[in-house]
Amino acid sequence: MDSLKIKNSVIELKQGDITECDTDAIVNASNSQLVLGGGVAGAIRRKGGPIIQEECNKIGGTPVGTAVITTGGNLKARFVIHAVGPRMGEGNEDEKLKNATLNSLKLMDKHNLKSIAFPAISTGIFGYPIDKCAKIMISSTNQYLKSETQILKVIFCLYTKGDYDVFKRELDNFG
Repeated sequence: MDSLKIKNSVIELKQGDITECDTDAIVNASNSQLVLGGGVAGAIRRKGGPIIQEECNKIGGTPVGTAVITTGGNLKARFVIHAVGPRMGEGNEDEKLKNATLNSLKLMDKHNLKSIAFPAISTGIFGYPIDKCAKIMISSTNQYLKSETQILKVIFCLYTKGDYDVFKRELDNFG
């Protein structure tokens, strides 16, 4: 596991299943309707149970670039932060991905949470390039952790070795 220390916080990389992360919160790469379909969302729905989708239904939806929080149901994580990343081709994708990342971190501070695990948001069916994703998510997280925050650990949990390697190369640029 590779890591980077920033003030009182650390960014870590991990390869594996985000639903197995033992953090205060994990991030669901969500759609704006907050419907837990396939990919990361489907894994969260299966392992976390129906309560997560029920809470998403009560919220109703959230725009691209924003994030909302629900309980974690049966997951190890107590909370799920549903971050809505951009679809390639919709316009202004880089800014929207940055906002989805930052809004997730702001929710952590608002709810006094200390640890979070992110997937590579928008790189699945939304078609966002993994190298751009790594650059934006790591740089915006790095900037955020330099500000006043009580977040202690941000994990980027990448499912494949290839995605992990891309994030590692990007993290090495900050080391």
